[in-house]
Amino acid sequence: MASMDPHEGFAVGSYSKPLYPGLEDDSIVAVSSGDVKPRILIMGLRRSGKSSIQKVVFHKMSPNETLFLESTAKISKDDVSNNSFINFQIWDIPGQIDLFEPTYDLGMILSGTGALIFVVDAQDDYMEALTCLHRIVSKAYSVNPHIRFEIFIHKVDGLSDDHKIETQRDISQRANEELHESGLNDLHLSFYLTSIYDHSIFEAFSKVVQKLIPQLSTLENLLSIFVQNSGVEKTFLFDITSKIYVATDGSPVDMQSYELCCEMIDVMMDMTCIYGDESESTSEQDSTCIIRLNNSSILYLREITRFLVLVCILRDEAFTKRGIINYNILCLQNAIHSVFDVRRTAKLNGQLPIEGPSSLKQLSTSAHA
Repeated sequence: MASMDPHEGFAVGSYSKPLYPGLEDDSIVAVSSGDVKPRILIMGLRRSGKSSIQKVVFHKMSPNETLFLESTAKISKDDVSNNSFINFQIWDIPGQIDLFEPTYDLGMILSGTGALIFVVDAQDDYMEALTCLHRIVSKAYSVNPHIRFEIFIHKVDGLSDDHKIETQRDISQRANEELHESGLNDLHLSFYLTSIYDHSIFEAFSKVVQKLIPQLSTLENLLSIFVQNSGVEKTFLFDITSKIYVATDGSPVDMQSYELCCEMIDVMMDMTCIYGDESESTSEQDSTCIIRLNNSSILYLREITRFLVLVCILRDEAFTKRGIINYNILCLQNAIHSVFDVRRTAKLNGQLPIEGPSSLKQLSTSAHA
């Protein structure tokens, strides 16, 4: 494996190649192994920022470049399964299109939808958006009550912290009051403050995607056991291409820590593009990245699968037991593979998956070894 050490405390392994399109997936993992991929609908009024969100998160477009995007005129379907662990479709619904018109097969569209994201422009008068939101979620809920409704209060980068909190409180209160008045007390809305100019949009999308992963609780348990037995303070399991974290341990997520991990992935990918060896076999990759911070903390990245990386935050003194940490990561890696192998086999056999108890036991036992 090609590697380099530009300066003390920083090391980059040559990462296997999710950056390069057209490569076949050699990873066993996927959110859905079925023929029909989960669907996420992105809806909202015109010019609310729907297409910009999709381009920044999944197509690596610079936020400044989104200023030149034309308004979407028709439904855009984007398959987010290529070169990624995440396996679903995103439908960008233009604000001027009414899905509830007879020309659209609403039952077909909503039956395969796992989440509906409604984007509200926080810098505009959002009363019309709230009216549209209520109409959409109430009708969608009547067709498919299992849809998860996610509200992105978007473009908050131009607001003060107090204004952000007040805007979220006002929108949440008004939206939930309308649902209560309509008798939709079982319909739950989740609210997120987002902007494409910081990492808030990636964190919000992470929360949405996590709700669509059937193995989420098992992955969280595995990561929590790993943290407890490795002296690690916090750990994330990232999809490398989108910087969405598909799981984390049970401790609360600190926004600053998440941003550091995202920036570490950016640094590693940039270094890989410059110094990586494309000729190396992907089966032999074992990518590693280490960054020492000036507060005695260490960011430690290890490849789990071709499209998944584990990013750990730990203290300098804990990293002296790197051998134990690496052994536990190996056990964690095997357990994650087992979780998705079990689910894939169960789906092929038409059985309900029993996810991960043996993997949990293996990691717990080996971590104490």
